[in-house]
Amino acid sequence: MIGTKNTKTNQNQQPAIYRRLLSYLRPYWKQVLLAYGAMIASVLLNLFIPQIIKQAIDVGLAAGRASALFVSGGIILAIALIRGIAGFGQRFYGEWLTHRVAYDLRNAYYRSVQSLPFAFHDRTHTGDLMSRATSDISETERFVGIGLMDLLSTFLLLLGVLGAMLFESIPLALLALLPMPVLLIATLRFGNTVRPMFKSIQEQIGLLSTTMQESLTGIRVVKAFAREPYELQKFDEANDEWFRRRYNLIQTWANNWPFFTFLVASSIFLLLWFGGPRALSGEITVGSLFALISYVLMLSQPVQRLGFLVNLAATAGASASRVFEIMDTPNEVADRPDAIELRNPKGEVIFEHVGFAYREGVPILKDVSFRAEPGQKIALIGPTGSGKSTITNLIPRFYEATEGRVLVDGVDVRQIRLPSLRRHIGIVLQDPFLFSQTIAENIAYGRPDASREEIVAAAKAAHAHEFIMSFPEGYETRVGERGVTLSGGQKQRIAIARALLTNPRILILDDSTSSVDTETEHLIQQALAVLMEGRTTFIIAQRLLTLKGADCILVLDKGQIVERGTHEELLALNGLYRQIYDLQLKDQEEFVALQTRMNREARSA
Repeated sequence: MIGTKNTKTNQNQQPAIYRRLLSYLRPYWKQVLLAYGAMIASVLLNLFIPQIIKQAIDVGLAAGRASALFVSGGIILAIALIRGIAGFGQRFYGEWLTHRVAYDLRNAYYRSVQSLPFAFHDRTHTGDLMSRATSDISETERFVGIGLMDLLSTFLLLLGVLGAMLFESIPLALLALLPMPVLLIATLRFGNTVRPMFKSIQEQIGLLSTTMQESLTGIRVVKAFAREPYELQKFDEANDEWFRRRYNLIQTWANNWPFFTFLVASSIFLLLWFGGPRALSGEITVGSLFALISYVLMLSQPVQRLGFLVNLAATAGASASRVFEIMDTPNEVADRPDAIELRNPKGEVIFEHVGFAYREGVPILKDVSFRAEPGQKIALIGPTGSGKSTITNLIPRFYEATEGRVLVDGVDVRQIRLPSLRRHIGIVLQDPFLFSQTIAENIAYGRPDASREEIVAAAKAAHAHEFIMSFPEGYETRVGERGVTLSGGQKQRIAIARALLTNPRILILDDSTSSVDTETEHLIQQALAVLMEGRTTFIIAQRLLTLKGADCILVLDKGQIVERGTHEELLALNGLYRQIYDLQLKDQEEFVALQTRMNREARSA
């Protein structure tokens, strides 16, 4: 999982995070002007209301003039109407900006995740990435639109009320505002306290998502081993930790909230204690005292809401930092500025003294060199962890070689634009992944513009057409999540059809068919034979038939090529290949010989 930085570093980075977050508003400056213009109009109109009530008391009630009361009531009604229009503009455009920024941020985040290399996905949990795309961006969007507008509205109202109160009576205004610096300091302190708490909560949500995602993805294994109680306990522990962190935040919030309210009440107390006698003695009018109290009460709800808005800002900052953390992850396999297009490749692949390590100091490949001519079949064999998959992953640049060079048609793959390189490489894995779409869409995944005739032709060549047409909906059959509604052999043949349709010059295969029956294996081998024809093919070999048909077999051990040659040449060396043959492959040969003899006897009978 992505590591967390220390709290002090995060706090130092907060201004930059907020600036970056607000930069997403820049393209929508017209909507920003409308929203914030409506907000400012609404605040200004609010500030006029105590003045109108003051006039109604001093000129209407105190002087006994009913007409002044009617005029004041009419003005308040007109203000309410205008405020309604301004409120609509503020809310409509505020919400529009909220969801538009979320839309842009989610797209940018997803583009970043899609562009990051295999190495990043190897060390990052899918559930955590999904949590950042959903929960964190949702927390962020609440602040960028409406939240930020409400926060600025509150501060503008505070400034406006301060000015209006000073205009009414400087001594009383200063007395009433005595608690306000304390309120401001308490609010800022509160924000700094809850910000890291919110970040830890969001991180725990990411862990919760990861736990759930892993459990649901492996639900068949969970049920097969009756491990539901263990998975429930694991989820409960993660959920309990989330609640503990959330509870600590609630406790902190609850401890501060009454204090904010008390400070507002203190202002009213000071006004009544010192302003009441002055109103009775005639030093100020009753209307002025009421206006001052109205302004303080006007602050009551925004000041109480200030705590919520500071929380919202803190949450958004914490969530945005988690989103930007992924977006700022360096992509070590990105295209270079001078990268070229790979056009009409022949399929020659050369490894020149290639070394690779997933982690520094732990080499996986060491000084690997070989040459694959166009159209050759290269088999890779060796013990588990010897580096077979790593070699095939370096050709399409899923990972970057840490030493040496990998060349395609004489060009270093680091000098080739990734899309054009991978467009000419087909991959069929031992456990192929299918999307929860139709069979036709899965076959055409690498070439979405392919016609139905081309899709059917690829399926026929892969020996998949017959079983596809046995389904009621044929090629429009949806295969379910990860292709769960199909057998392993059916998924394999659809994957072969998918590779055939892209017509790659270079092919990477995992040849294991141990999980399918003999008839299905025969069909898959026939489909693979069609697929490999005329293409440079790299096969992680598990079957003797594949090894016998290879132009060159590379035997790997501990990240190095220890033997190379044809099947017969390697047997004669009496080395590692011979050991693998005696332990794993000889039985296959004897089984094939026995099967051939039985078939011959059956025909002669």
